[in-house]
Amino acid sequence: MDSSETYWNDRALLEWQVELGVTDAILDAPVDRYALEPVKPAPKMATPEKPATAPPVPVKAPEVDVVGLAKAAAETAGDLPSLAAAMQAFEHCELKRGARNFVFCDGNPAARVMIIGEAPGREEDRAGRPFVGRAGQLLDRMLEAIAMGRVADDPARSVYITNVMPWRPPSNRTPDAAEIAMMLPFLERHIALADPDIIVLMGNTPCQALLGRTGITRMRGQWVDVLGKPCLPMFHPAYLLRNPIAKREAWADLLELNARLRG
Repeated sequence: MDSSETYWNDRALLEWQVELGVTDAILDAPVDRYALEPVKPAPKMATPEKPATAPPVPVKAPEVDVVGLAKAAAETAGDLPSLAAAMQAFEHCELKRGARNFVFCDGNPAARVMIIGEAPGREEDRAGRPFVGRAGQLLDRMLEAIAMGRVADDPARSVYITNVMPWRPPSNRTPDAAEIAMMLPFLERHIALADPDIIVLMGNTPCQALLGRTGITRMRGQWVDVLGKPCLPMFHPAYLLRNPIAKREAWADLLELNARLRG
């Protein structure tokens, strides 16, 4: 057959195949159109990640009964020096961390009158003695006005002074209820060991500690009973420095105290 005729026949056949939709006339390898498709391998299941081990839940430490510990420590004190040592060894009051000195007492332990204040201020923290700043100096003048003082040898005319808190609160803030409750067993033991005839509560904090209430402007001058002893609430000298007009009531309370001592 003529080669030109073969060419035109092949071209006509190719064009006919293109019209039928053929796109590839020649492949690199023969394809069996009737063969079954090979089974596709099942997709490999992803191995689930092992869950991270949860951190152990911290066990909450039981709350410490600081009031109970304070009671136990106070009860072991048989005298004032051992009480002071027990208080200094008590590690549960955070005020101790920031205070410079432990402030326990001043005056005559045998005095008939025990004065209880709030907490040491800056000057008291430096000196390690209660009521030595401006308020303490005013207190000394008040006591001198009725022939009394902290350095008097006669127990009948001397005073014994302490505070609810033996450590200075930061910035001279008022002690909170938890701090007062924590140190109350020591204060009660202090009163029992000193055994005064009369207690003077100066300001709201000692009233809150021993009477369970505040409001010194209403309570001052009114005798109450504390631990079986007569007790007289009075204005704190620091209050009198801020409010000189209240010195009139303070003087009346001093006269009442003096009359009770002489009665």
